[in-house]
Amino acid sequence: MILSRPIEEQIRRDLRDTRVVLLAGPRQAGKTTLAKKIAGKDMKFLTLDDPTTLAAAQADPVAFLRGLDRAVIDEVQRAPGLLVALKQSVDEDPRPGRFLLTGSANLMMLPKVADSLAGRMSVIDLLPLSAAEIHRRSGGFLEKAFKGATTETTKPVIGDDLRDLVLAGGYPEARARATWRRQQAWCLDYAKAIVERDVREVAQVDKFRELPRMLRALAHHSGQLVNHSKLSASLGLTSVTAQRYTGIFEQLYLLRHLPSWSGGGLARLTRTPKLHFLDSGLLAALRGVTPASLDGNRTEFGAVLETFVYSELLKQAGWEDGRFVFSHFRDKEHHEVDIVVEDDTRGVVGIEVKASATVTPKDFAGLRLLAEATGKRFRCGIVLYDGKVTLPFGDRLWAAPIASLWQA
Repeated sequence: MILSRPIEEQIRRDLRDTRVVLLAGPRQAGKTTLAKKIAGKDMKFLTLDDPTTLAAAQADPVAFLRGLDRAVIDEVQRAPGLLVALKQSVDEDPRPGRFLLTGSANLMMLPKVADSLAGRMSVIDLLPLSAAEIHRRSGGFLEKAFKGATTETTKPVIGDDLRDLVLAGGYPEARARATWRRQQAWCLDYAKAIVERDVREVAQVDKFRELPRMLRALAHHSGQLVNHSKLSASLGLTSVTAQRYTGIFEQLYLLRHLPSWSGGGLARLTRTPKLHFLDSGLLAALRGVTPASLDGNRTEFGAVLETFVYSELLKQAGWEDGRFVFSHFRDKEHHEVDIVVEDDTRGVVGIEVKASATVTPKDFAGLRLLAEATGKRFRCGIVLYDGKVTLPFGDRLWAAPIASLWQA
């Protein structure tokens, strides 16, 4: 059982100087458990998953908030009108830490919500458990990388052990199940529930029956450049509809667009974003990737592993000091870097992900281009691979085991 999460301190810190804090992320990621822990006995806890509480919040949001001193409001996306009333409440009483909200939809993608609480609310994303949390490690990979270093792993996780870790993903309830088949069943039931329940709360959808097919199609595009025309043609939808439905799933924290790098210094770059799911277990279930299917053919593992690494980095960035910007780059000659991370000093770290146990100098081609383009801003380039040993491959270039993500 995970008793604490590194992002808890950031939430407590924000509550000390910000009127409203929104803890946002996918359902079943642990938001409610963490919010209850932070609230303790000092803040009233109200959940909009309760039908009576939801009805009261929707009927008269101002009256619902009247008299509340400090409170947690769980699943606030179910009553978006409440957020406008929150603005009035915290403007009349601007003390910090008035409200801790949780939401299973990205409310900041709704212009009216973003405008109403601008300057009054901080937003903290809580994604499913990271490998660092599961292994009870500090997960200081990004901090070390921006110092130009990586580390030796004390307990390498390779081969079948790495496969099982990645396919299990980070949802606590899925991980609690004893077998992959049971974990896969949980993920598929979870995706079905999201489509049938949460989509209706955030958008009007004309072709509701197409959403499960759309989600599976997106799973098969994870880690690839976004091509809504190709995707829509395979489903018999218009490109506009496919793009809109993708945006809905992004709003529900199932996936995220990774924009192309635009730092300058490289010509003929592809400007198309990539698409990534935010949990490798859910992605594997939707793609039908199983331990048995990977025996003797690990081709499908690469895309799932890249999603795993991307989500691990996002989670660590959430509890590190400072701000990080994520992107990818690919040029017309197909040189690429899977993940480019920039910090608030404009430092650059490049990450390439390889499912193989072997690394060659060719695997650093994209990282070398990135190093040349960014010069002194380049902190290091790392090829993460299914191996045990950290090895130098040139100036500020390293091959490092996947496990260094959480053992740094």
